[in-house]
Amino acid sequence: MKFVVLVGDGMGDYPCEVLGGKTPLQAARIPNIRRLAAAGRVDSISTVPEPLSAGSDVANLGLLGYDPHVHYSGRAPIEAVGNGLPLAPDDVAFRCNVVTTDGERMIDYSAGHIETQDAHAFIAAIDQRLGRAGVRFYGGVSYRHLLLWKNGPCDGLNTTPPHDITDQPLAPNQPAGARADEVRAMMEASKEILRDHPVNSRRRAAGKREVSQIWLWGQGRGLKLQPYSEKFGLTGVVISAVDLVRGLGVLAGLDAPRIAGATGFLDTNYEGKVQAAMDALRKKDFAYVHIEAPDECGHIGDAKKKTYAIEQFDERVVGPIWRELDARRESYRLIVAMDHRTPCAKKTHSREPVPVLAIDGPTGALTKEAPFDEDVLANLSAEFSYDWINRALRPC
Repeated sequence: MKFVVLVGDGMGDYPCEVLGGKTPLQAARIPNIRRLAAAGRVDSISTVPEPLSAGSDVANLGLLGYDPHVHYSGRAPIEAVGNGLPLAPDDVAFRCNVVTTDGERMIDYSAGHIETQDAHAFIAAIDQRLGRAGVRFYGGVSYRHLLLWKNGPCDGLNTTPPHDITDQPLAPNQPAGARADEVRAMMEASKEILRDHPVNSRRRAAGKREVSQIWLWGQGRGLKLQPYSEKFGLTGVVISAVDLVRGLGVLAGLDAPRIAGATGFLDTNYEGKVQAAMDALRKKDFAYVHIEAPDECGHIGDAKKKTYAIEQFDERVVGPIWRELDARRESYRLIVAMDHRTPCAKKTHSREPVPVLAIDGPTGALTKEAPFDEDVLANLSAEFSYDWINRALRPC
């Protein structure tokens, strides 16, 4: 049996006035998902167990079947693995965003979803000026970058994700606790380095967001996971634009190829992701396909863009993969999920339960539709996502 998990990151939400009181999931045209929901089973899962923070790191770890209480050590070390950066036992990894502020407030945690090429120029300048033996900055995708710091601060240090504080003041959200002064000093020094950078001058002239500084957060040390080959007896692949999810795949012993044109936003290479998953399933048993765009639209608070992102997920990922699985006439279990809600009203994640569906195929043609949204949870009891997945990834 083939197992395929399709994740629309952050698809869950609250009712939005601009959508006539509907959530983006309710407003979206998603015939493929709704037909699968009608013929399959819809359940309620809790993806972010207390007291852990409602982040994609914790949530995707659970969706892959691992208990975050046992395995989670921080976001950045997972991303480091996804970026091909091995961590020594005394290394601490930090996530390093390039952000736009007005000096007082967080304006944009992504600097306008900055192009990777521009961002790499900024990170190279930061590493040249602030890097030293045991302290190195590495470029990632778009606004997502990394700092590896040998014997760096970790335990007792509190940092805040910049996507949690859009439009909020910077001062109360600065790093605090053990050795926080060292972290704040790097962030402060980055302002002068970036202010007059030629790429910033070009971006200003083009009407794009300039990069004001770096923002360090999500620190942690390395972790290990039981490989999927041992845990489930499966070989497989994780398809994602973001190093966080790719890193989880690598830690789980799964392939995690880079897909050309995968951006983590609305302009991502949907077709390339689908093709990579289906190619892998010719020889492997499992595919986890992650689409970041709904989450990003939630973070910018745009319910209409989020609705469109969900529609693209349905049309360009769920539909093609479902049809191809059916055409191959092999037994499969198809799961459609989300890692958490990213309500447009909050512009950050929330921890409420989310729906998940599973169906065994081949299904043949389906025409009846059923809801797949937040309201279906009203009569369902939520269970932890890792418990649900541990059952779902085993043949009947």
